[in-house]
Amino acid sequence: MEQEGEVWVYIQHQGKDVVEPSLEVLGKACELAAALKVSVAGILAGEKVDVLAEKVLMYGAQKVYVLQSRHLEAYSPVIYAKALCKLIRSKRPAIFLTAATLQGRDLAPRIASALRVGLTADCTDLKIGSYTDHKTRQEYNNILLQIRPAWGGNIIATIVSPQTRPQMATIREGIMKMPPQVRSSRGEIMHIPPDVQAGDIKTTVLKRILTGRRVNLKAAGIIVAGGAGMGTKDNFDLLRQLAHALGGEVAATRAAVDAGFIDHEYQVGQTGISVRPKLYIACGISGAVQHLAGMQESGKIIAVNTDPDAPIFSVAHYGIIGDAKDVVPKLINTYRHLSH
Repeated sequence: MEQEGEVWVYIQHQGKDVVEPSLEVLGKACELAAALKVSVAGILAGEKVDVLAEKVLMYGAQKVYVLQSRHLEAYSPVIYAKALCKLIRSKRPAIFLTAATLQGRDLAPRIASALRVGLTADCTDLKIGSYTDHKTRQEYNNILLQIRPAWGGNIIATIVSPQTRPQMATIREGIMKMPPQVRSSRGEIMHIPPDVQAGDIKTTVLKRILTGRRVNLKAAGIIVAGGAGMGTKDNFDLLRQLAHALGGEVAATRAAVDAGFIDHEYQVGQTGISVRPKLYIACGISGAVQHLAGMQESGKIIAVNTDPDAPIFSVAHYGIIGDAKDVVPKLINTYRHLSH
C-alpha cells in the first residue's frame, strides 16, 4: 500500500490557549511529515477556537482544520468523535496523533473504534520505517512505527498498523521535546462545518471546575525524587528540604506513590510523567525500567542507594552508596555551607 495523506495532530486547548502536550506531539508530527514528504495539520475543535489557529501554525503546522460550533463549546466525547470521524473520512489522513492527556485517552479510542483502525496508546517514540509480514511476505514501506514499553516495561515493543488508515497513536506527555516557535505563521487555515446537531448532545454541562496542577515537573530545572527506599511519608520531608534548598521540585516513583508517601501528580515514570531536568537526584530509588523511562534523559543524574548493584546506577552520572536518610541531610548542610 502506497503512503497517502497528511499527518494530523488533534490540538487540545484549555481556556484560551493550546495545551503544551499537543505542541510536543506537533513537533514529532513535523518530523514524521518531513520523512514522508507530506503536510502536517493541526485539528482544532470547539467554539471560538479559530483564534488559536495562528499559534498552531507558529509551532510547525502547515495547515489547520478548524471545526467550530456552539455545540462543541464543552468537550463531549460522543459529539467530538462524530465530528472528527467525518473529517477523517473526508480528508483521509495517513496518520492521526494526539497527546495522551485525559481528553486524548478518552477521544482517540472512540475514533479508532468508529473507523475500525488500530490505535497504540502511550507511545514513547514514533518513526517512519518498513515492515514485512512474515506470513504473507508482503512488504509495507513508509509506515508508522509506534514504539512503547510493554509487559510492565520489561520490553520495548514496536507496533504497526500497515493495512488501515489513519494509523493512530497517543503520545505520552513530556516524552517529546517542545518544537521551537517559528517567526512566520504562514499556512492554510480551513474552516470545516462540523457534523454536529443539537440532538446529538445527550448530556448537559451544569458546571465546569478547572484546577491547575500544584506542581509542573516538566518545567523544573532540578528534581529531587524519592522511592520506596525512603521508608516513610515523614522521610519525604527530607527530600522537600533538599529541593527547597536547591530551588527544585520533589518527585517520586510509583512505589512511593502507592505507599502513600506523596500524591500521584508527583509521579515520574511510565505511568506518571516524563521529565528532562538539568539535575535529577534519585534517593532510595532502585531504578525499575518503568521509572527510568521517565527520567533517563535528564542532564545530570545523581543516585543515592544502599545497593551498589541497583539499576539506577547504570544511568547515573554520579552515584552515592548509602542510606538516603543519612545522605540527604549531609547534602543539605553541605549546600547551605557552600552557598553562604
